[in-house]
Amino acid sequence: MKYVTLLCAMGMSTSLLVNKMKDAAKKSGEEVTIVAMAKDAFDAYNGETDVLLIGPQIRHMYDELKEKYEPKGIKVGLINSMDYGMMNGQKVLDFALNL
Repeated sequence: MKYVTLLCAMGMSTSLLVNKMKDAAKKSGEEVTIVAMAKDAFDAYNGETDVLLIGPQIRHMYDELKEKYEPKGIKVGLINSMDYGMMNGQKVLDFALNL
């Protein structure tokens, strides 16, 4: 089981993408738990995270988040702007699973 967390400014737009990613995972038989939240909520989040995906609207925080969380064993990636805008759940899921 992989645990993927998506972060954005408020957690709203990424929740739409999470649904698309869950649909893609179900179709491909991937066992993955995916959640979305605002960047400020992640520090207090107690759930598991293997992969942390950063939404394009907070891309300026990518280096900081990568430096903070990768030493803790969490892979950090920046969601492609085009895939995000198109809500391409399959591509974003594939990206997360390949990190």
